[in-house]
Amino acid sequence: MTGKSIKVKIFGTDYPLRGENEDFTKKVASHVDSMLNRIHEKIPEQPPLTVAVLTALNITEEMLKERDQQQEAVDYLEAEITKLSNYLDNCMISESGGIEVR
Repeated sequence: MTGKSIKVKIFGTDYPLRGENEDFTKKVASHVDSMLNRIHEKIPEQPPLTVAVLTALNITEEMLKERDQQQEAVDYLEAEITKLSNYLDNCMISESGGIEVR
């Protein structure tokens, strides 16, 4: 990965990360830190590795749900565009007296 070194703190430990966009890298690190702390508060007796794995699972679940929602939106929009295109094609055929003009 290229980019400049960006220092972040995640779950009490400082990490030098590399990234092109400092604000975005800090936002990502903050999200991970927040999730780690939230899970640790719920199960403080668990070791850090367990907390990290549960956090990774939660973040991955969020990402996959978002990806599914985006795909559903794309599918819906493609269907609507197809309907509109067919409607416009039919209008052009009707206006040209049954002969399609392209």
